[in-house]
Amino acid sequence: MTTPQVEVDVEAARGATDAFRRAGLRRMKSIALGLLIALTVIFAVSFALQQQYPWLQYVRAASEGGMVGALADWFAVTALFRHPLGLKIPHTAIIPTRKDEIGASLGDFVETNFLSEPVVRAKLESIGLAAAIGSWLSEQKNAERVASEVSTVARGAISMLDDDDMRGLFESMARTHLLEPIWGPPLGRLGERIIASGGHREAVDLLLERLANWVDESPDAFGALASSRLPSWVPGFIDRLVDDRLYREAQRFVAEVRDNPNHRLRVAIDDYLRTLAERLQRDQATMSKLEAAKNRAFDDPRVRELATTAWSGARDALLDALADQRGPLRIGMESVLHDIGARLATDPSLGTTVNAWLTDAAAHLVSTYRHEIAGIITDTVSRWDPAEMTEKIEVQVGRDLQFIRINGTVVGSIAGLVIFAVAHAFFGG
Repeated sequence: MTTPQVEVDVEAARGATDAFRRAGLRRMKSIALGLLIALTVIFAVSFALQQQYPWLQYVRAASEGGMVGALADWFAVTALFRHPLGLKIPHTAIIPTRKDEIGASLGDFVETNFLSEPVVRAKLESIGLAAAIGSWLSEQKNAERVASEVSTVARGAISMLDDDDMRGLFESMARTHLLEPIWGPPLGRLGERIIASGGHREAVDLLLERLANWVDESPDAFGALASSRLPSWVPGFIDRLVDDRLYREAQRFVAEVRDNPNHRLRVAIDDYLRTLAERLQRDQATMSKLEAAKNRAFDDPRVRELATTAWSGARDALLDALADQRGPLRIGMESVLHDIGARLATDPSLGTTVNAWLTDAAAHLVSTYRHEIAGIITDTVSRWDPAEMTEKIEVQVGRDLQFIRINGTVVGSIAGLVIFAVAHAFFGG
């Protein structure tokens, strides 16, 4: 993305270039006009003195031819841009009066001669685009530059997204892909595969391990658990013995289940999970209970809250990652770009494939949209003010056109001199 400072620098450079060209145009106009004035003075002097000095006839003829050539070419050059001397002579001020026709012709010329599929294919095939891109990207500074530009564009695009629209999109996606589908059969099939592969045993082991640790660390939870139900006349030491016995039995039982993979409780858990997976797929009552629980868990306010949280979290995380120049995302982008560049630069087969793909893509775009691309030229020219367009073109090519005036002056002088000399040689005077 172009920064405002870069835009200012580009505009300043363009303005300086235009000012330089205008100065050159004025200088060449002055030279051409100076030659015309000089020849006019020479003609006047030689014409007045040619009777006294006959050799001045040749000077007069040369200056006269030069004046004619200078005036003719001045008229021709001026007629391109404006009416000479303000006189609306037919076929003058060609550029401002035929601006739209010129723009259309220029667009047709570019479309026919530059935006044709054979031209684009031939040019791209001669470049070796993949190797050139690869060599450029393989330099670390260029990979960093591309990653920076991509990050800036992505951040700008994300910042422009409307929060309400994105929350609505996330809510719609959650309803469509999360809430509307029935959960029972997919969960049942997933459960069957997990149970068949034994994947559930790790979860059971973890649960039993946590339960054993809790039992070991929580003897007070068993205090008075059984003794509180004994008659009041039972001695206190018996109460403590009962509670202690219950605690040790609980420790032993949990440890047995944890350490014995074939324990009857584990078998019962496996049977229960298999039955549940089966019912989730085929028992309507079980599926209805799951759907009711799902709908209670994700009622309307909670869905909206989930969408808001998901969008806000994703946006903030992505913006932060893109802004962090030394963060893992930016470093990863730079590394991927650098690796792609290195492969493109060193792998001929990959380069051939990418070149073919780029050529086909460019040819397709050109053949499909070349009229629209060329239309940009026509539309741009048609929007220009005639005076603005005339100035733009004159600034660009006017300096070179002034050489036509200078050349016309010189050629006219030589032609006038040669014609007069030949005529004088044959017919005298």
